[in-house]
Amino acid sequence: MRVIALSTLRAFYEQHRFADARLPLSQWYAHVKNIKWVSPADVKADFGNASVLRGGRVVFNIAGNKYRIIAKINYPYGIVYVRFVGTHAEYDVIDAENV
Repeated sequence: MRVIALSTLRAFYEQHRFADARLPLSQWYAHVKNIKWVSPADVKADFGNASVLRGGRVVFNIAGNKYRIIAKINYPYGIVYVRFVGTHAEYDVIDAENV
């Protein structure tokens, strides 16, 4: 999959208070860029704790659910758009289907 944008992940973990997110976010990115998903079922098979939402959006739990990624996935084109990276608390106050 093509992940857009690695810079969003970097900007998050380069903040001093989120430095512990560097390894798990880097691992997520490395895994996703080397995989090909053709459906939400493929995502669930790969990340059993991911939540599939409407409109091609998926919520990934990172670092034992300390952080969250919301991605919009275009399966036919093989593109994963990172729409949100944040703490679980930050995730709780946003609308995941409209970010």
